[in-house]
Amino acid sequence: MIPNLDKLIGIFTYCTKTEGIGGRIKSAPEQFFVSEILREKSLDKISASGSYAVYKLKKHGIDTNHALSDIFTKYGLRLKALGLKDANATTEQYVCDMTTGRSTNTLVTNRYTLEKIGLLQKPLTKKDMIGNHFKIKIEDADFSKISQFSEQDKILNFFGYQRFGSRRPVSHLIGKAILQKNFEYAVEILLSYTSEYDLPHNNKIRERLKDKSNYSKTFNEVPPQMDIERIVLDEMINHGDALRALRAIPIQLRRFFVEAFQSFVFNQTVSMSYEVGENLLQAQLGDVCFDKDDNLGRYQNDPQQRLTIPLVGYSYSKKNRFDSFISQILVEQQITPKDFFVKEMQEASEEGGFRQVTMRCDDFVINEPYVDFTLSRGSYATILLREIMKPSDPVSAGF
Repeated sequence: MIPNLDKLIGIFTYCTKTEGIGGRIKSAPEQFFVSEILREKSLDKISASGSYAVYKLKKHGIDTNHALSDIFTKYGLRLKALGLKDANATTEQYVCDMTTGRSTNTLVTNRYTLEKIGLLQKPLTKKDMIGNHFKIKIEDADFSKISQFSEQDKILNFFGYQRFGSRRPVSHLIGKAILQKNFEYAVEILLSYTSEYDLPHNNKIRERLKDKSNYSKTFNEVPPQMDIERIVLDEMINHGDALRALRAIPIQLRRFFVEAFQSFVFNQTVSMSYEVGENLLQAQLGDVCFDKDDNLGRYQNDPQQRLTIPLVGYSYSKKNRFDSFISQILVEQQITPKDFFVKEMQEASEEGGFRQVTMRCDDFVINEPYVDFTLSRGSYATILLREIMKPSDPVSAGF
């Protein structure tokens, strides 16, 4: 039985046949540990001289975007991360100062530590990261069933719940409205979309925000953790311009909304392809693949190549074996590839790209009640855990 939350984010299937072990994750941030892994040659380039400072950011109880925003506000350091890390976890990741000549050694707060580890001649990019190592506690699970789990190399590489919002899967809906240039509706969804998984207090506030005449009266009731909603509300109260309100949101989040819709299309494509029996474990002639060094190219009968599915954007080409699924989804969603270029918000436009179809999972070890494993860059631990645990209610299970 596929939970309704999964269907809302485009996941309609499991790809393993084993019985779920149940259980719960993320009862506390220290029970979900993730650490980034950089390529050895990238680490070797970090030295005592260079133009760009590199730091290790260790955090818990705060997501990457909010941590970097806090650092910029308080210390004036404009840092760029290689990947986004969840708030409800203990995480270690590399961040790079995007301005030359300005750095600090160590910053310590109650939610994060920033430690300078050296300098580089050029800033780090996502290609410098191999993946992430995870150590995760699964409470109240039946570990006797996990011995059957030997399919970690066949897990479909869906985008995880965090991409859309676990309690309120809304990011892709905002992104879709932006692509359709319906900025009023994007604001409406962001402020007032309610979810059965969200907290009752939050839903009560959002119900009031369905009526624009309540914006001013409700503003002071919106809690600090709804910081994006407060930014948009403030703009709407003072100016009443939906596009201006959306552009007041930090640029990373504006892009994130559009990327979330792109991710939704990818999830649906993978689900539909798998359900009709499309071979997703083996690339075929004409397929686009990643090689062992993460370079893209056509399939060349190389067992180290990994099959990809397109991420739709304004440069999307129909010349791929998954186009029938992608085109069907886009028609249903009333979106075209050209819509991914947003003239009014060009900074959120998406050219498109490719994503690996299956996960690359290494070093999978069970130390009850913990599981340890390493995933390639961009893969979600919660998607692997979803196949292991098969939760009937992902939210109450900690997802």
